[in-house]
Amino acid sequence: MTDDVTVPRAIRVSAAWSWRVLLVAVALAALFWLLTVLKTVVVPVAIALLVTIVLTPPVTWLQRRVRLPRAAASGVALLGLLAVIGLLIGLAGSSIVSGIAELWQEAGVGIGRVTDWLAQGPLHLSTTQVDDYVSRIGSSISKDSGGIVSGALSVTTTVGHVAAGTLIAIFCTFFFLLDGRAIWTWVVGLLPLPARETVHQAGRRALITLGAYTRTQVLVAFVDAVGIGVGAAVLRVPLALPLGIIVFVGSFIPIVGAVLSGSIAILVALVAQGPGAAALMLIVVLVVQQLEGHVMQPFLMGHAVSMHPVAVLLVVATGSLMAGIVGALFAVPVAAVLNTVMLYLHGHDKFPALGDRDHVRIRGRAPTDVEELA
Repeated sequence: MTDDVTVPRAIRVSAAWSWRVLLVAVALAALFWLLTVLKTVVVPVAIALLVTIVLTPPVTWLQRRVRLPRAAASGVALLGLLAVIGLLIGLAGSSIVSGIAELWQEAGVGIGRVTDWLAQGPLHLSTTQVDDYVSRIGSSISKDSGGIVSGALSVTTTVGHVAAGTLIAIFCTFFFLLDGRAIWTWVVGLLPLPARETVHQAGRRALITLGAYTRTQVLVAFVDAVGIGVGAAVLRVPLALPLGIIVFVGSFIPIVGAVLSGSIAILVALVAQGPGAAALMLIVVLVVQQLEGHVMQPFLMGHAVSMHPVAVLLVVATGSLMAGIVGALFAVPVAAVLNTVMLYLHGHDKFPALGDRDHVRIRGRAPTDVEELA
């Protein structure tokens, strides 16, 4: 008897699917390993792509309104962004220097208030128990001092990687702004002729999805930062400006980042001013995040990034487990782009209004007549 007769059909189908799934998993693992090895280059290029999407409207405005050449408009936009970042870092640094002394003085009073609340509040912890917990934390830190020192010794390498990545990101951003169309057409021209048009059309839709996500996240992060930062300033919580900047950066990690950065603001309020201020800060954080989650996100994202909040949470968790903070930052945009591309390749176009215009017609050479992707 042949295998087709002796082996049940369900087993044969399962086996056929199994080796294919295993092959795909091995290929994805190899790709992830390669990206990990090249992360010093890959991450800056990905950041440059996101920054390019943010800066494209200002570059277009400078070209049309101010009549600047493309190179000059790209340079002005990029330098303007770097100036804003430098200004924020300078303001945050000066605020930290001037506010850390005040925070340190208030921390003792705040910790005393917290201790009293632990003793007199619902937990009814005695002073001896609190002191015991504090001493345990101190001994745990002292035991891990070797790991802290070894981590500090690797700071030089990390700073070197950050500096190299920053230069790569700035360089790539400028040339993406200046000549992104030619770079894309060159990439498309490397593919087999029958696949070029499909890849080009999928790329246009992926760029629209990525643009919608990036612009929405920037606006959402700005609203979160202003709301929580102003709330901290009104409540006289120390380091309000640095807290706002932390919230802005953290909000680029959907759901998780907003919760963690808001928790930092609550913790600072607790240490500096006690449970009452921390409770008020908690209310501010909850109001801002409810406004973001139930008003801004549904209306601004629209159908361009159609992902359920559960899917977003799972994607962020998976990305953070696989690649740490970098994975958490890029998990959602990568998932959104893959969703758009896979739907298009399977006949479900999320942007049917684009049609098939902007064709790529290449005959044995790199394309030169591709218009703007969008």
